[in-house]
Amino acid sequence: MRDYSRAARRRPGADGYNAGVVYRFGGFVLDEDTHQLLREGSEIHLSPKAFQLLAILLSARQRALSKAELQERLWPSTFVEETNLAGLVAEIRRALQDSATTPRFLRTIHAFGYRFIGEPVETSAPAPPSSSGGRPYLVFENHHVVLMEGVNIIGRAPDATIRCDVTGVSRHHARIVLANGEATLEDLESKNGTYLQAERITSARLSEGDEIRLGKACLTFRIEPPPGATDTVGSNTGGVDR
Repeated sequence: MRDYSRAARRRPGADGYNAGVVYRFGGFVLDEDTHQLLREGSEIHLSPKAFQLLAILLSARQRALSKAELQERLWPSTFVEETNLAGLVAEIRRALQDSATTPRFLRTIHAFGYRFIGEPVETSAPAPPSSSGGRPYLVFENHHVVLMEGVNIIGRAPDATIRCDVTGVSRHHARIVLANGEATLEDLESKNGTYLQAERITSARLSEGDEIRLGKACLTFRIEPPPGATDTVGSNTGGVDR
């Protein structure tokens, strides 16, 4: 099945950041615009240098980076001890609950450097406000997931934009397309079908509060109020990924 979720690759800047890029991997989200690392909507603290190192490794994940290159990018024209870099790597591993001996994300290349070995999905920045003035997101198992402009794949596969590892959900089950201020839900020929407001659909436009069912998973489409609105979307609006 075609992978609709990968955005066009952007060339990283000298500081390692790609403006407007969001990486999703293993339940984590790294947002380069907001300089946040999130897991299921909750922010995980990283020091600025550790965040920059993780962003660099993600953007250059096709290859291993030498310690010398990483030190130059993190501390340009400044001499630092190699232990400083090792300390940042250890900080990232703690944040990602990764292991140096059996890594899922960050591998040490003996006597050379480091490489990111996960399988991130790279997407654009969160979608601009909808025609109603708010920002669209999904509520799933009490977590808020901001939707990206363009295609958002929902399913069990590691490369899905929104991971939904629930009984009855296909690897690439459905997608939500955001374009021109509108959101459209489309079924991707899933085995158990995609339901909107209890009706099976192949394609349908979404509205605030719509309930989506994929297998045994229940998701709710919401739109964040525009700035200055008096109403709030539930008590957990502060947990929306930004």
